[in-house]
Amino acid sequence: MASTKVFSLEGKGLKLDTAQDIEPHIKELRENDDVEEVRLLGNTLGIGASEALGKVLATKKNLQIANLADIFTARLLSEIPPALSHLLTSLLALPNLHTINLSDNAFGLNTQAPLVEFIASHTPLRHLILNNNGLGPAAGVLIADALAVLAEKKEAARKDGKEVPQLETVICGRNRLENGSMAAWAKAYAAHTGVKEVKMVQNGIRQEGIMHLLKEGLSHASQLRTLDLQDNTFTAQGARALSDVVGGWTELQELGVGDCLLSRRGGVMLASALEQGKNQKLEVLRLQFNDIDAKGVKGIAAAHAKLPALRRVELNGNKFSEDDDAIEKLRDILQERKDNADGAGEDDEDYWGLDELDELDDESEEEEEEEEEEKEEEGVEVEEKAAREVAAAQQAEEENVAEEKDKKVDELADLLRKTEIK
Repeated sequence: MASTKVFSLEGKGLKLDTAQDIEPHIKELRENDDVEEVRLLGNTLGIGASEALGKVLATKKNLQIANLADIFTARLLSEIPPALSHLLTSLLALPNLHTINLSDNAFGLNTQAPLVEFIASHTPLRHLILNNNGLGPAAGVLIADALAVLAEKKEAARKDGKEVPQLETVICGRNRLENGSMAAWAKAYAAHTGVKEVKMVQNGIRQEGIMHLLKEGLSHASQLRTLDLQDNTFTAQGARALSDVVGGWTELQELGVGDCLLSRRGGVMLASALEQGKNQKLEVLRLQFNDIDAKGVKGIAAAHAKLPALRRVELNGNKFSEDDDAIEKLRDILQERKDNADGAGEDDEDYWGLDELDELDDESEEEEEEEEEEKEEEGVEVEEKAAREVAAAQQAEEENVAEEKDKKVDELADLLRKTEIK
């Protein structure tokens, strides 16, 4: 017998346009006052169906989790805001609803309004999951601003003597947030200091945005346990910012910065920061495809004594030899920890040890690449230097031309004076 705590239409592929369309499918939900979780993902809901569903959901005071991922496939842009509004307005009436998943729905500037209103108002919210929503930086700012407002409302409710939970989880990946929304996101995280899990993968954030997000926002998240920023661009500048703040995350268990172009220097800086011994609960370190060289790997291996909980390190796609002594040392350390463990995850190859190293590059020590890193580390862009050189050359050329003109004028004046004397 299925649990009465969970109501699910997951993956049925239903196209429900009207209240009449959805009624047979939610009859069981209507009669269930004990439901704690609804799973509606993988169907498509029109305005009428959403309104009918919303009215039912508003009566489920024990509801804690709403999975509304992928519920507007093939809907017109004009349909989504009113349909979404019917659903989210009903959820605002539920005092125990702490988790909402709205992934795989299109929430750009034209459709974000109901979502922004919900986020800013629902003080019981603990876990927000927005993955692959096509937000873009402009809508991303609105979402982040709504989170900042939510923090203010949570704090105001606490001052009134109400028990209000901290926001614990923010998952907002594959949303093209880019640098343009990072000031707003930094402000949101600075306001929600109790956040424990942040995942913002594949958002097109470059080093300037990463630096701001880390130093002005996530540095305040002292309870952080999981941080996943994979597939954004750090460079050595972002890696330095990460190294500067990582020591403040004493509860950190998983750090994902794979495919972030940390650079050789960045790998060394991060290893050095971890060796300070302030991340003793760190279990998983994801560093794939980052141009980390043998020196960085050596630093990570050397930090193992200060990382007693470390069980998984991912290093594929970097620049060192698979036979490097530091790699062998890491393998032995992680294997020993697995052998001494109490059995947790012992049969899962992805739970313990190193990942498979099948895409390593030869370590390159080319002088030109080293110079590029040094310029980047100092914050001097190659383009800026070239522009200065061009400007200097143009100025010198203009000065030479002016000097040549002055010389010719002087010669002509001398000739005229001589002619007058004669």
